[in-house]
Amino acid sequence: MRIASILENQKIEKRIAITPEIAKKYISLGFEVSLSKNYGNHLGIKDEEYKALSVSILNDDKEIINNADIIVQLGLPDDDKSSLLKQNQTLIGVLNPYDNKDKIYNLVKKKINTFSLELLPRITRAQSMDILSSQANLAGYKAVVESFANFEKAIPMMMTAAGTIPAAKVLVVGAGVAGLQAIATAKRMGAIVFATDVRMASKEQVESLGGKFLTVEGADNLETEGGYAKEASDDFKMKQEELLSETLKKIDIVICTALIPGKKAPVIIKEEMINDMKSGSIIYDLAAIQGGNTAQTKVDEIIDINGVKIMGESNILNKLPTSASNLYAKNLSNFVLNLYDKENKKININLEDEIIEKTLIK
Repeated sequence: MRIASILENQKIEKRIAITPEIAKKYISLGFEVSLSKNYGNHLGIKDEEYKALSVSILNDDKEIINNADIIVQLGLPDDDKSSLLKQNQTLIGVLNPYDNKDKIYNLVKKKINTFSLELLPRITRAQSMDILSSQANLAGYKAVVESFANFEKAIPMMMTAAGTIPAAKVLVVGAGVAGLQAIATAKRMGAIVFATDVRMASKEQVESLGGKFLTVEGADNLETEGGYAKEASDDFKMKQEELLSETLKKIDIVICTALIPGKKAPVIIKEEMINDMKSGSIIYDLAAIQGGNTAQTKVDEIIDINGVKIMGESNILNKLPTSASNLYAKNLSNFVLNLYDKENKKININLEDEIIEKTLIK
């Protein structure tokens, strides 16, 4: 079996799908591994490091794709690269099937086995493959670090002979994986942390990390069977707005993480709420790429509204590409091994396996 990966568009994506550690793992299992020239150069991984493991480094992406049985990527390859894929090959990545519906349909029509890892079911057996959790963990951490770097006051309380500096107050909107890591990071750095989420199951997790959970009445039924947040009713949204409006007046830094799979991000922080915030406050919007949780978020721009800075990036993980690649490559290899029939040395698409059935785009 031949497994391959080509370099992503560096302007969009700096993560890689096969690290030297994972290449060694594939080779030990009998895979042949092929990569683009300079595949990990931008992360300080030289081609020689891969070659020492018996990885083939090729100049021509067309040759890499043509000879591969399995292609592993971060996102969907560009149209010219996708057009090279042929029947019975397997493509695995974070393919964003909601936005790339037509492109992926064309691959499925060509009988290319197309797996999108953001569709993984939330079951215990899939945890080692859960790219959303591993990457969101890092995103939550980095959002706090970026916010604190732009905040022009100290974060922890400091008692000095000249007086006391109060601790910064942080609000985390959405207590999923990214939100919980944001709470933990902000708390470790000395902030006073509050959090809100439509899922009441989050309350215990927030409090276990030292955060204060802001409860909105009626939140206990806003969770899907898969553990995701679902869209709130108009009545709930009104109650949430009232709670947020009052809370935001006292908050220094807001980390927004609320997403609904396959839909535009809910606008939670309205313009009038931003206008009531203290000058010098920061909002970091991790939902920016899906429209944002604030009324004013713009991707890859810092917006200043009366002294309140609103930040949101298209890919915050490009600021942590080495750590993110290490975790992503491990998640991906666990998924590949679940697909791989070691005895017969071939891909086994067993639709009775919930992991395979849910991630295969049909």
